[in-house]
Amino acid sequence: MRSRTPDRLCAEAVDLAREAAEEAALPGMVGEHIDAVADGDRVVTHLFACKEPGYRGWRWAVTVARASRAKLVTLDESVLLPGPDSLLAPEWVPWSERLRPGDMGPGDLLPSEAEDLRLEPGYTGEDTPPPNSIVADGVAEGVAEVADIEDADVVPGSPAVQPVPVRGNIAAVAEELGMRRARVLSRYGLHIAADRWEEAYGAKTPMAQAAPATCMTCGFLTPLTGSLRQAFGVCANEFAPADGRVVSLAYGCGAHSEAAVMPKPPRPAEPVVDETIVDALSLRPERTGGSVEDAGPPEELGHS
Repeated sequence: MRSRTPDRLCAEAVDLAREAAEEAALPGMVGEHIDAVADGDRVVTHLFACKEPGYRGWRWAVTVARASRAKLVTLDESVLLPGPDSLLAPEWVPWSERLRPGDMGPGDLLPSEAEDLRLEPGYTGEDTPPPNSIVADGVAEGVAEVADIEDADVVPGSPAVQPVPVRGNIAAVAEELGMRRARVLSRYGLHIAADRWEEAYGAKTPMAQAAPATCMTCGFLTPLTGSLRQAFGVCANEFAPADGRVVSLAYGCGAHSEAAVMPKPPRPAEPVVDETIVDALSLRPERTGGSVEDAGPPEELGHS
């Protein structure tokens, strides 16, 4: 149980506490004595003002203590602590919460979590009922009931009587398919648009050159329809530099959905000439048995 009243001997050890604070701080950075706070039985913390320009409102806290029935006060610890009106750094925020769209640059990687709510498996098979399940039997019974209704006699005026569908014209069919437009994009317009997109978000950009993989294998890619589907898609990652833009399938960035492992640095190629090995070379050929005449002309012996 901590005592509210500071121990008298520990509270009077101001000089001892100041010496400890001055030893820990820079010269002249320890100010006036502020207070003495009891931390427990015979344990007191002395607070001194800090004159450091970058630590406005901070205080040097030096804790002293003494043993039971002892009159000698000893030093416990000294530390710099913030005061009630001190200047503090902002609260630390994890990088996953600090990151904002547009922060990524070439070579940066943004691994996606395994339980990322923005991603889901492409196909799991969970929606397909087993052949012998109750759901499959219910679907079969529903199909049989529809067949029975079609074969039954229909009484005029009953709800089963449906009006004869009106024959649709070409304009109605075109509107249903989304083709009722006065003009559509020409082949030339399609090509120049593809060139613009390829230049802005294509394989030759610095971001794509430093990416761990291409957009073709990224889960955030939303493919386009029509002929553009074979080469382009729309990025749906809010942290990617191309969020909401049409990107080439060969484009890529560090926010790839599968960038969970940092890519290994490429190994340098083997040297063509190994300069670390020294080959011994004799200036004079070794002579074997026999006379000079048997050895041949002087040119073969290496003499001029």
